[in-house]
Amino acid sequence: MTPEPHLLTTDQVAARLGVKPTTVYAYVSRGLLPAVRNARGKGSLFAKADIDAFVAGRRRTTTPGIQTGITLIKDGGLYYRGVDAIGLARRSTFEAVATLLWTGTLEHVDLVDKPVLTALVEAIIAPLPADVRTTDRLRVIVAAAAADDPLRFDTSAPAVIATGRTMLATMVGALPRRARSRHQSAAAASGAAPSRPDSPAAAGDAVSPLAVALWTRLTARRPTADDCRLLNAALILLADHDIAASTLAARIAASTRAHPYAVVSAGLAALDGPFHGAASVLAYSMLHEAMTSGDPVGTIAARLRNDGHVPGFGHALYPDADPRAAALLPMLGDGPALETALRVSEAVEDRSGTRPNIDLALAALALHYDMPADAGEAIFAVARTAGWLAHALEEYANRPSRFRPVGVYSGRTP
Repeated sequence: MTPEPHLLTTDQVAARLGVKPTTVYAYVSRGLLPAVRNARGKGSLFAKADIDAFVAGRRRTTTPGIQTGITLIKDGGLYYRGVDAIGLARRSTFEAVATLLWTGTLEHVDLVDKPVLTALVEAIIAPLPADVRTTDRLRVIVAAAAADDPLRFDTSAPAVIATGRTMLATMVGALPRRARSRHQSAAAASGAAPSRPDSPAAAGDAVSPLAVALWTRLTARRPTADDCRLLNAALILLADHDIAASTLAARIAASTRAHPYAVVSAGLAALDGPFHGAASVLAYSMLHEAMTSGDPVGTIAARLRNDGHVPGFGHALYPDADPRAAALLPMLGDGPALETALRVSEAVEDRSGTRPNIDLALAALALHYDMPADAGEAIFAVARTAGWLAHALEEYANRPSRFRPVGVYSGRTP
């Protein structure tokens, strides 16, 4: 039985709040959420207005004492070490931005992998299922690289930076390439695409060689120079974002003096949630459905009815608009993905005033270039590795084990 539009089931409320149904029941038992029995007397229903009020009333918890000189989000802008990140995405390389985050100097330094290490990691991830998520491969790659590095506990700044450069190159270099179809191979042979897509020179001076290499791991389509610049820009825009959930996890790991690989592993673990790095997968599903059906408004209505929200819109740190999405979406070429994203954006903005965030832009990018649904998550993970290591460098310079929050007990009285 489908509840009335203004009523939500327990499962819908759990999805909206990002908790398990048992947690919803706990909220009810503690008087935090009002509920009514459904017409059959089984299960609970919740007024959408009550859930909206509950969400609005929840306060974000913060860990005090984190002073950082890496990223500033202010007045709708994003700045790395005081430099406008949007401008960097248009004129710099991801490698240069990584160096800026790590050292404070904007300087392009190539990320060079170690062939023996890459071969070892490729052999380790080879038995994984063909359809395994790219971020799952990245987690295995980082763990394998750590096991092969006997000096991984060196947390001096030069060692961490050197480790970071090798780690990023290995994370991308060890991923399997996407095979081209016969049609694509024939097109390449006829000169329909630029030659040697893995060559940095093929992408122009302002393109990251890492972005060019990552392209072949995300899609079988041969890139143009503008395509590679777009992926380079996406990596830069996602390189850091203040103390996000995954960054806090990375900093806590670094505060215990965990080695850089473990820091990145902690970040990857927190990134895995649907309300963080995997959010673009939900936006991808919505955009794909809207493209296939040709009915963006109907798709939005279904998401609101079933989930209570539309993925890929709004951001707590940007009341007006996410500047990363505003920069990335116009860089996409004309096509069904961009057209659908714009139609969905127009419908949502007209109704609620909410604008697209970076997750919608990543979803549109993946769909436009025939990338898999988890491509946005993979781009996010590779890019944010640079930021996690920058925060680790700050944390290594601080006193160890400084994070020890105390919980507010709300259970049964002894």
